[in-house]
Amino acid sequence: MQALAANLLGHLYGFITILNVLLAITVIFLERRNVGVTWAWLMILLFLPVVGFVLYMLFGQNLSRRKLYKLGARERMVIRTVVNSQLEDLKDKTILFPDPASEEYRDMIILNLQAGQALYTQENQVEIFTNGMDKFEALFQDIKNAKKHIHLIYYIVQMDTTGKKLVEALTEKAKEGVEVRFLYDDIGCSHMNADFFKPLRVAGGQAVAFFPSRFPYLNIRVNYRNHRKLAIIDGTVGYIGGYNVGDEYLGLDPRYGHWRDTHLKVRGSAVLMMNSQFMLDWNLSSANKVVPDTRYLPAALPDSQVGIQIVSSGPNDSMEHIRNAYIKMIHKAKTSIWIQTPYLIPDESLLNALQLAAMSGVDVRIMIPRTPDHRMVYWATYSYLGNLLPYGVKCFLYGKGFLHAKTITVDSEVSSVGTANFDIRSFKLNFEVNAFVYDTEVGRRLDDIFMEDLKECIELTMEMYEKRPVHHKMRESFVRLMSPIL
Repeated sequence: MQALAANLLGHLYGFITILNVLLAITVIFLERRNVGVTWAWLMILLFLPVVGFVLYMLFGQNLSRRKLYKLGARERMVIRTVVNSQLEDLKDKTILFPDPASEEYRDMIILNLQAGQALYTQENQVEIFTNGMDKFEALFQDIKNAKKHIHLIYYIVQMDTTGKKLVEALTEKAKEGVEVRFLYDDIGCSHMNADFFKPLRVAGGQAVAFFPSRFPYLNIRVNYRNHRKLAIIDGTVGYIGGYNVGDEYLGLDPRYGHWRDTHLKVRGSAVLMMNSQFMLDWNLSSANKVVPDTRYLPAALPDSQVGIQIVSSGPNDSMEHIRNAYIKMIHKAKTSIWIQTPYLIPDESLLNALQLAAMSGVDVRIMIPRTPDHRMVYWATYSYLGNLLPYGVKCFLYGKGFLHAKTITVDSEVSSVGTANFDIRSFKLNFEVNAFVYDTEVGRRLDDIFMEDLKECIELTMEMYEKRPVHHKMRESFVRLMSPIL
């Protein structure tokens, strides 16, 4: 009996070994992944044969070759015609910028337009929120005033006071005949009860999950999350930034205390671009498709002069549009690069760009939270600081609660606020969306916010960094090996 069991185990081990080899061949030769990601998966398959196989099946899918967003021939033709027309205008310099400083970033606008079909608009107004109470008060007021439609995407929706209040507000508008569509991420909302959105659905509103699980308690697309946070009301007002829905984002959760985030309220033509991304995500997830028409067009704001591009990226894209825009921004910098992010796991290209900028005399500052919410990601973040501090990059640890803002400003002239963290997961694996703003006034306001946040920070010096305990250095080095797939 023991001999039979041993024989079975031997065959099983041989089968798993062959399977690991096949998976390794797939990773190396067929998927054509980034080298860092390839090595991370090879290490997992080598050192964790059985567990590695399960992890690969759950987290290792490659969506970059799949056409998730299916557009008709006419839609593709219209988009390409509009993009090509604006490209010609930008290259011929027939588009004049309301802010003269934006002329310096014409090539960056062309990059985002040509690679990511991110149309440039400059008939916009921007309001900045750094406090959850203010952001949600404004959002609830705009929902109350809605007349035609409300479109929402959130990665996390908590079933607490704030979450319930939002569903109640949406339910009331649905009863009034307003079109309400709510898209939530299946992984980010895995804690949610099936009946949470029932009142909204009964009232005529719609709520669907992005990449829902086909099997109970098992989602084979768990690694690909819709991390976007968008709210579009009547096509005229759009919200974009870092806030999810829940009491913690209003600073009411004692685990985190004060929640420091950044969110934009946009009025103008850029709202159409936000609504377009919502419709793509919605039609990918829902059987009840939404057909774009004039009802969703924003009203003209002739006196508005803020230039904006709404740039989206996801694992289905062959290029990492938000990361590439960040790199372009960094290379354009002459005086300052100020970054706020909860996680800092850059790839080699971003790391080198920041190093070169600092060595060129640019004031490079990075602000991260002093206390982590995800320990392994934070350990990886700390490991990368050792590659930046020696080059003159200044790092600040925010201590008043949790810093969740995802912002970058360059020379106070161009800035980005959105959902993408400064990490490989956001650039490669998540579905993200950022607003790139070409406006000196907005850039200065974001820089003022950065300076105000500095009052709650301590600076991490190279001397402090080198005094870390040995076991901290060891765990950081180990976690860094997995950073491409964290």
